[in-house]
Formats: sequence, structure tokens, C-alpha cells
Amino acid sequence: MPKTKTNSGSKKRFALTGTGKIKRQHAYHSHILTKKTKKQKRNLCYSGLVDSTNVKQVRELLCMR
Repeated sequence: MPKTKTNSGSKKRFALTGTGKIKRQHAYHSHILTKKTKKQKRNLCYSGLVDSTNVKQVRELLCMR
């Protein structure tokens, strides 16, 4: 049986915390920033956690079953 491969896009986008939760970055912070307010851009800088409804999908992409 061959080894399963980790999705290479996922391993760049997600990271594990010490407690085993999955950390992610916010979208919409890469371009077209002139029309966004300072507050909106500032809040997009911070990282967040993957929602509980998507944890199973992300774990499969990262080959963490």
C-alpha cells in the first residue's frame, strides 16, 4: 500500500497549535487594499482557528487521521 501524500497547498496554509487545533490566516489581505478600511486590514492580519465544521476536511488534506 503506498503512502498517502499531504496536500502541498494545505501544508503551506495551515499549522498546528500546541493543543492540536489548526491555525489559519484570514483571506482578502493580499491585494485591492486601497478600498478597505484601516480597521478591516488590521483585523485581517491576525490568525484564526479553523472552524469546527471544517476541521475534518483539513485534517484529511494534512493526512492527520
